[in-house]
Amino acid sequence: MNCLVAVPARLESSRLPNKVLADVGGKPMLQRVLERCAKANRPSAVVLCTDSDQLLQKAKIWGFEALLTSPSCASGSERIASVSEQLISQWGGSAKSSLIINVQGDQPFIDPRVIDAMADAFINRNPTPEVLTPVYRMSAKNIHNPNVVKTLLAADGRALYFSRSAIPHVRGVDPKHWGEYASYWGHVGIYGYRADVLQQWNDLPNSPLEQIEKLEQLRLIEAGIEIGTFQVEDESLSVDTAEQLEQARVIASAEL
Repeated sequence: MNCLVAVPARLESSRLPNKVLADVGGKPMLQRVLERCAKANRPSAVVLCTDSDQLLQKAKIWGFEALLTSPSCASGSERIASVSEQLISQWGGSAKSSLIINVQGDQPFIDPRVIDAMADAFINRNPTPEVLTPVYRMSAKNIHNPNVVKTLLAADGRALYFSRSAIPHVRGVDPKHWGEYASYWGHVGIYGYRADVLQQWNDLPNSPLEQIEKLEQLRLIEAGIEIGTFQVEDESLSVDTAEQLEQARVIASAEL
């Protein structure tokens, strides 16, 4: 199975505009993301997908391939889906034998080993999954943090739901003690798509759950597409707020 990484990015982020160009440890955040993705062994290419000519040119200066997308894309997955034919024709194989890994442009510390683990999971599982995403055991401090996405898992590891709220709800227990009664799983915001699934993105019905939670993966679940998971040890910081940007800068300074 051929594997490539597609990094969707835009400048007009609603919560933190221009965040992908924010300085993190002496480099623009997006450059850090692309460089960390390039350290993975499995992908044959790392491609930026963006609606910004400015980001397109910067990616080329940094030594990365890039494709220009429509500015109307509502999510990172939709942005990649809109150029999936080009991704497959230029860097992939057939739609069913190509794995496209969506790594968001706001994850400056994405672990290349997680990307390789995702590729290995696709290769080793039978039948080949439609979609995979990594999850991790959450610490108690983040159970009620709406900026940390939670995943509800079935016994076989399928993702049943994603939410910014704590799931499951522990009835009759003070919320600060919920972690003592249930396992809570956090979601590392990268997705592995079999390419033919991405190709049908625009044919999926509108998802009220996606609109309510602002989580693109709920479109898949609401349409009946299974999302498999695999466990990783640690979360990967996604920068959505000014506070998280400062946190990223602290982490980066400690690495120097």
